[in-house]
Amino acid sequence: MRAVLISGGLSMLVALLGTPVFIRFLIRRQYGQFIRQDGPTAHYTKRGTPTMGGVVIIGATLLGWVGGLIATQQLPSVSAVLVLFLMTGLGTVGFLDDFIKISRQRSLGLKAKPKILGQGLVGITFAVAALQFPNEQFRTPASTRVSFIRDTNIDLAFAGATVGLILFVLWANFLITAWSNAVNLTDGLDGLATGVSLIVFGAYVLVGVWQFNQSCQFLATAGPRCYEARDPLDLAVVAAAVTGACFGFLWWNASPAKIFMGDTGSLALGGALAGLSILSRTEILAAIIGGMFVLVVLSDVIQIGFFRMTGKRVFKMAPLHHHFELSGWGEVTIVIRFWIIAGLFVAVGVGIFYGEWVAG
Repeated sequence: MRAVLISGGLSMLVALLGTPVFIRFLIRRQYGQFIRQDGPTAHYTKRGTPTMGGVVIIGATLLGWVGGLIATQQLPSVSAVLVLFLMTGLGTVGFLDDFIKISRQRSLGLKAKPKILGQGLVGITFAVAALQFPNEQFRTPASTRVSFIRDTNIDLAFAGATVGLILFVLWANFLITAWSNAVNLTDGLDGLATGVSLIVFGAYVLVGVWQFNQSCQFLATAGPRCYEARDPLDLAVVAAAVTGACFGFLWWNASPAKIFMGDTGSLALGGALAGLSILSRTEILAAIIGGMFVLVVLSDVIQIGFFRMTGKRVFKMAPLHHHFELSGWGEVTIVIRFWIIAGLFVAVGVGIFYGEWVAG
């Protein structure tokens, strides 16, 4: 348990103290955010604000995780490495996207094909590796079964191992793409995506610790409905490191933001959330815990779909937070209220998670 506290505290300090150093570096290089012309006019004043802050989030997470392992003299688990690989890999794709935007001063970064190819390569590698590396109990980090709070009876390997692998890769990449886009769309106001991520990853610290205490691999502590997740405590350590990194970064990302996380941060955080949900066997539950992200995506889907069918718009602008901006709400008001809603979703999700175990 000490590793959870150490990784979270260390990553928070690294992000808190490292972000201003990174800001000064970006200002010297004139790496500022390009603001899209069709967005809210209030955002024009943010042009030139340093971006790519996701570099700090990823770096702080990795240092916090390593620090937690060193302090407790533990070896890294396959599950933790896989989540961090997914986070770092997608963050690298986002970094290339951000760098092209700021170097060419345009709102379009990587073209669609290279971006999809990069995300796909990272996602497929993660998915294939997640079904390898069985431990002494022959448990692999992930399962071909679709999970809610734990694995369900829906097995993607119903027609054999090969079919199961293919379907799992498709399912995992759907989740990775969905969560990456969800965090990316939410990152539209100062501190919004960072704060929501902090709350959501904090919930996964609780999920991981609880699964560890009720793990099927430790019969002395296993309850009547133990959890099959292979490395729950290691996943909790990773979640704590991400939470701490977001906490420290939020100090500088809160309104008025001194730095934006950019696609580097949003894709990395989305990847980390997808990885945690897959390896903790809470794929569907994650949609409740991260319900604020889901609402933002749905607003975009509804807007586009309704406009194509009727030629009319449901919202003044999508994603959802821009609708409230154009309705006259202040940016800080929107962000704080969205944080509150994110907290309510987390409370419901964690409540369902715990209630299922109590019901037994």
